Amino acid sequence: MSLLNQLPILKNKSHKRVGRGFGSGKGGHTAGRGTKGQNSRAGAKSPLWFEGGQLPLIKRMPMLRGKGRFNPIKPTVAVSLSDLENMKADRITFETLRLEKVVPARARKAKIIATGQISRSVVVEGVSTSAQAAKLIKEAGGSVQLSK
Repeated sequence: MSLLNQLPILKNKSHKRVGRGFGSGKGGHTAGRGTKGQNSRAGAKSPLWFEGGQLPLIKRMPMLRGKGRFNPIKPTVAVSLSDLENMKADRITFETLRLEKVVPARARKAKIIATGQISRSVVVEGVSTSAQAAKLIKEAGGSVQLSK
């Protein structure tokens, strides 16, 4: 058991109040901000991407054409069991999910999660599933096969 919280306090030193004259312990005049420049001024804050007036990286990159550049790429999309219930196909792959528009075209992967109910038997191939979803698919008479 630690007794560190029971040790007596030997020093109580207050923090230095910057910019409050020479008696504050942090000098007067520039008060630790150096001389001149944007960051020495009151309320000075430059954005995270600011590069000191140099042409920023985002403006140096080539522009992408079209409206698709505003749609973010979704790496993994969650697919519920009720989505599988409403699908026409009995053999479910990632391509089948794309064709039936369960996952968007820009998605890279899909994962079946145990939300909703499934009553028909389906064969899931090459799509990752949660443990509970795989159990419910097998109880409904289906099977889950992971890609090799």
